[in-house]
Amino acid sequence: MFFLSYNYLAQAGWSAVFKRVPEALPAFLPVTGAVLIITFLLGGHDLFHWTHEGLYEVGGPEYDKIIAGKHGYLNTPFFLGRLVIYFVVWYLMWKKLRSLSLQEDEIGGTEFYEKSIRLGTAFLVVFGVTSSTSAWDFVMSIDTHWFSTMFGWYTLASWHVAGLAVITLTIVTLREKGYLRAVNSSHLRDLGKFVFAFSIFWTYVWFAQFLLIYYANLPEETIYFIERFRGHGGFFKAPFFITLFLNFFFPFLVLMTRDAKFTHSILKVACWSVIVGHWFDFYTNIMPGTVGASAELGPLEWGFFLIFLSAFAYSIANQLTKANLIPRNHPMLEESLHHDIA
Repeated sequence: MFFLSYNYLAQAGWSAVFKRVPEALPAFLPVTGAVLIITFLLGGHDLFHWTHEGLYEVGGPEYDKIIAGKHGYLNTPFFLGRLVIYFVVWYLMWKKLRSLSLQEDEIGGTEFYEKSIRLGTAFLVVFGVTSSTSAWDFVMSIDTHWFSTMFGWYTLASWHVAGLAVITLTIVTLREKGYLRAVNSSHLRDLGKFVFAFSIFWTYVWFAQFLLIYYANLPEETIYFIERFRGHGGFFKAPFFITLFLNFFFPFLVLMTRDAKFTHSILKVACWSVIVGHWFDFYTNIMPGTVGASAELGPLEWGFFLIFLSAFAYSIANQLTKANLIPRNHPMLEESLHHDIA
């Protein structure tokens, strides 16, 4: 939805021919929303330290002044309300954009395209706020004492490059199956540039966040990285550096050349590296603060990854069957069909 929205705002023509692919991805939002709500209701007390009532009882044995100071934001009713709002708003805005796209296919003209531009612009404003607040809620609030002013950008960069990898991988797979033949090497090269560029951007934000915390050397900030370097018996040190390798060094090196950015095999390897790498990214973000020394990296973790990956792939495939793969009445379609970067 983010990719679609900024392409609409920029009135970009190059992506029109494959826009059905990013358009299909948000259909999975109700599943992820339901899973997160159920997880919080069943296991929120174990996952989020701030849900413990004793932390807010002044003078009590568990009283924590810092966490108590955040009680206005971190409380169960408000947290659940925000969680529901995120998914309902994101999903409804996508449904409307999807509806406009399908009507454009049937009726034609520029009316639906102009409405899509306005809706996409509105979504960027909404997402500009909710991408940060949801990152604080879902991930940063696990380590309740710790905070980072760059965490919203960091998570958005992670979401975005992983989303670009899924879009590119889906398009490459469809082309290999004989679909989307209108997508040419210039489209693929531009998608490869996006994955290449935003893997670098994610690394830039990652390093900027790390450097500021390292330089300030404040105990409430450095504890986050100390836990991941040598805490919990050093278990998270390997995933920490695997994350950097899969999300930056590997895609940077394999996508560096011009031809690599439109070669199917190289794009697939780079995209899978980014997808798995950002799974490791969230693993190292979440596991130290939730299970600590009890963390594992075995069949259960990879099994759930494969379950969600399979469900997501099914959702995308199912959504792609519900409309023409090429949006036949898109005003920018002709430009997209002749997209060429010599």
